[in-house]
Amino acid sequence: MKTYRKLATLVLSGVMLFSTAACVGSEIEPVVTTVTQSATPEATAQEVDAPKETEKPKAAAAPAESVSQEQARLSAESYMSWGDFSEQGLVDQLKFEKFSAADAEYAVGTLDVDWNEQAAMSATSYLETMAFSREGLIAQLEFEGFTTEQATYGVDSAGL
Repeated sequence: MKTYRKLATLVLSGVMLFSTAACVGSEIEPVVTTVTQSATPEATAQEVDAPKETEKPKAAAAPAESVSQEQARLSAESYMSWGDFSEQGLVDQLKFEKFSAADAEYAVGTLDVDWNEQAAMSATSYLETMAFSREGLIAQLEFEGFTTEQATYGVDSAGL
């Protein structure tokens, strides 16, 4: 991961303050270096580029996912490519396939999914194949693991 620095210069009473912000990932850490007016431009550049005591060392990279986590994630992605699932319904499906609860929750947590939209697609799919009352369809979606709010959103989106 690269570190980017932003440099700002402020002159107050003959003292130059160089403020840098070292950006590593999403963290921004201000670093202030004071250089008197008698400093040469070369020394000033060295001061700014030198590592600061207040800068944190780079964080170690996050450990790679385990093989079982990868397999659970790939299975979750596969299910999401062809079906409408609630978050809990997908976790339950992965656990049914004998993935551990931790791997199933990890896998589902890696997905970028709008669960409200999943509820809307599921509600629409149900209404294309059978008749439901509004409350009956909400109950069906809740049975599949959607929250009450997601189920209600789905039914509203389907026009019922």
